[in-house]
Amino acid sequence: MSYLPLGPWQVGCATLLILLNGGISVALRLGLERSLLVASLRTIAQLWLIGMILNSVFRLQHSAVVVGILLVMTGIAGWTAMQRNKRRYAGMWVDTLLSVWVSSWFVTGYALATVFRDLPHWYQPRYVIPLLGMVLGNALNGISLGLSSFTESAAKRQDEIETRLALGASRWEAGAELVRDAVRAGMTPMINSMSVVGIVSLPGMMTGQLLSGTSPSEAVKYQIVIMFLIAAATAAGSTGVVLLCFRRLFNARHQFLRSKLALPQRR
Repeated sequence: MSYLPLGPWQVGCATLLILLNGGISVALRLGLERSLLVASLRTIAQLWLIGMILNSVFRLQHSAVVVGILLVMTGIAGWTAMQRNKRRYAGMWVDTLLSVWVSSWFVTGYALATVFRDLPHWYQPRYVIPLLGMVLGNALNGISLGLSSFTESAAKRQDEIETRLALGASRWEAGAELVRDAVRAGMTPMINSMSVVGIVSLPGMMTGQLLSGTSPSEAVKYQIVIMFLIAAATAAGSTGVVLLCFRRLFNARHQFLRSKLALPQRR
C-alpha cells in the first residue's frame, strides 16, 4: 500500500478551514484576524521552503550539509526557548542553547547508535533530520517551561529565599524547592502526553506513517521509540537549564543575585 498523493485542490480545501478561526475571531471581536492571516502565510511559506530544502538534502546525502542543518535547527531552538521566557538574565541564551544542544543531540546520537544502528550512514537525512526535529521541538517546550517556572518563582519568592540564606541555609537549601518545582513543570506536559497516547490521541508521526501506508504494528514501534526519546530529552533539557539558571542566580558564597533577574524593556 502506498500513500495518497495530495494535489493543490486537496491542500486548498484544508486551507479553507482557517476561515473558521477567522470567523470566531470576528464573531467574538478577538482582533486576531491579521495574526491568523500572517501565521497562515508563514506556515505555507516555511513548510514549502523546508520541503524544497529537504528535497535537495535527501538527494545530496552529504554529512556536512546534514550537520549544518542540524546546527541551524539547534540554534533556533535555543533562541526560541529564551524568547519565550518573560524574565531575562545575562547568559540566558547560552544556558538554553547548551541545554537544548546537549539533551537533544545526546538522545538523538544514542538512538542512531542503538535503535537505528543498521542505517548505511549515521547522517542519513531521511532519519536524522526528522528525528532531531521532533526531539528538539519537545525538549524546547520542556526547557522553556522549566526555565520560566524557575525565574518567576525566584522573582516572586526572593524575600523568602534571602531570609533562608540569612538564617544560615546554603544556596541549595534555599533554592532546592524552586529547582524541583521548575523541573516538574518542564516534565509534566510530556508525562501527560505519554499517559494518553494511543487512547486519546494518535501522535503526528504515527498518523503520518499510517497515512503513508505503513502497517500499524510498525508505526506503533516507531512511535514508542520516539516517545521515549522525547521524554528523555525533555527531562535532561529541563533539568539542565534549571540547574544552569540556579548557578547564575546563586553564587558560590551562597548569595542570591536578585538584581540579575529583570523583565525585558519594552520599546
